[in-house]
Amino acid sequence: MTRLPLYLAASAVLAGCATKPMVPTDFTANSGSPRAPEQLAVTFETVDLALRVDPATKSIRGDAALTFLLKEPLTRIAVELDRNLPVDSASVDGTPLAASAISNPDGRLYLSLPQPLPAGARTTVRIQYHGVPTIAKKAPWDGGFTWSQTSDGQPWITTTVEGEGCDLFWPCIDHPQGKPKLIDLHISVPAPLVVAGNGVATGMEEKDGWRTYNWRAKNPSTYGVALNIGPYEMLSADYTSKYGNTIPLRMWYVKGHDKQAQGLFTEFKPMLDFFENRVGPYPFGDEKMGVVETPHLGMEHQTINAYGNGYVKSPLGYDWLLHHELSHEWFGNQMTNADWDDMWLHESFGSYMQPLYMESLRGEMEFQNVLFDFRKQISNKAPIVSGKTQRIEDIYQDERGGPGLDIYVKGALVLHTLRNLIGDEPFFIATRRMVYGTATPAPGNFQPRWSSSKEFIQFANEASGRDLQWFFDAYLYHAALPELVEERSADKLKLRWKLKDGGAFPMPIEVRVNNRIEKLAMSNGEGELALPPNALVTIDPQSRVLRQQAHIDEWKAIEDNKKKAKK
Repeated sequence: MTRLPLYLAASAVLAGCATKPMVPTDFTANSGSPRAPEQLAVTFETVDLALRVDPATKSIRGDAALTFLLKEPLTRIAVELDRNLPVDSASVDGTPLAASAISNPDGRLYLSLPQPLPAGARTTVRIQYHGVPTIAKKAPWDGGFTWSQTSDGQPWITTTVEGEGCDLFWPCIDHPQGKPKLIDLHISVPAPLVVAGNGVATGMEEKDGWRTYNWRAKNPSTYGVALNIGPYEMLSADYTSKYGNTIPLRMWYVKGHDKQAQGLFTEFKPMLDFFENRVGPYPFGDEKMGVVETPHLGMEHQTINAYGNGYVKSPLGYDWLLHHELSHEWFGNQMTNADWDDMWLHESFGSYMQPLYMESLRGEMEFQNVLFDFRKQISNKAPIVSGKTQRIEDIYQDERGGPGLDIYVKGALVLHTLRNLIGDEPFFIATRRMVYGTATPAPGNFQPRWSSSKEFIQFANEASGRDLQWFFDAYLYHAALPELVEERSADKLKLRWKLKDGGAFPMPIEVRVNNRIEKLAMSNGEGELALPPNALVTIDPQSRVLRQQAHIDEWKAIEDNKKKAKK
């Protein structure tokens, strides 16, 4: 999009320059509130964002042009923008707005149109703003800007806004379904700093001691748009995909980390091999697979994943953080949850890909080792899915009643159980349909999409030819795990599934008797097996079914008490 001409509208200046960030309102600090009627009435087409980032004052100045296609008649436009960033001026299709037409009481910015617009109209609103943005106290878990320095004292600046949302530094629709179709970024920083951005680089200009880096990205996830600024150097290569396309590989790293960065860079290709074989084509192959070193741990920013794991070595022989964040290009950026209540679709799949990767690299022992690590971390305090609209912190924070870490570890084991129940082919068909909208993805035949728990259940039902609602009811919509009640006599083993909240649970279970494995159908939730004298019996010998286990509950209770005693 061509930039609109600059103009001066002194009467529209709403506030002077802030000197320190305010605490964001609860509305701003918690991404994913229901969209306003005005936001549901538009298609968000393009963003053209010029942003000047000043490390000396830890402030920013923005100039954003947002284009919308109206599906319904409108009298005003609504976007989100943190009140730490007061609006200096705004216009609609080049017409300046008076201060009375601009309102931002709690973080939702309303712009009254000079005249009502009909359905089918296309309008561009321009918002100029400035201020000291929210600073992240503990990135990436606490969102905002990180104003850091490299070891030699140079500015190192990043953004992390998953929990709080895109409105911490640019005007947007702060909701998982608020993606624009296209974003152009023009990020200005003091020379010789470098900006590593989303999508494709479209040039750099330098003038008066400042550099402006231009980036363009298609269909960016809202919190996946990020700033990464520092004295970066870059590694580059190309990846030849099994699907016939060539994917640019890029890594930006801080000077002095050449050897470590090169070591990490060698992991890009084997990880892409794994994901393309297990899931499908890398979703953004016409842009890049990008990674940037950051002063915080990491985040799945679209095509420019943040990496701050310190290049640590692991006995597993791969970098777990790089792998997990890369997984989100499929589970998070290509397929985005329709509501934060469906966040498990991002994190459970991303987490399950890690033991699968270990199985691919090393074999069964490492595979089972990772799964057991997951099992030990499950809390079962809240259902993975509540069935109602949620904001992101409602999912992550225990005090809000959210499932927290269970969307990672419990969700991964739910997927493992599902895969063993229906088989590899149906499981991965359902997964591909969720990610791409088709079971046969290929470069060019899919677009980024939204999915939900209900849709994935539908895909699993169709791929398996079964009604699996009982499975998802038990594992997703209830906190307590299914319990397998055992009754054993000298010559018989009886098994019965028990759900804390009741209901059917016809989960088949394997039993090893001495050296022979039998599978009980448990079609009515019960099963029995004749035993030879003095038999050795192992329930679920290959750990294929997630269930309540008393010995783990006992151990966790002891560990929890130890933690409480230390406080």
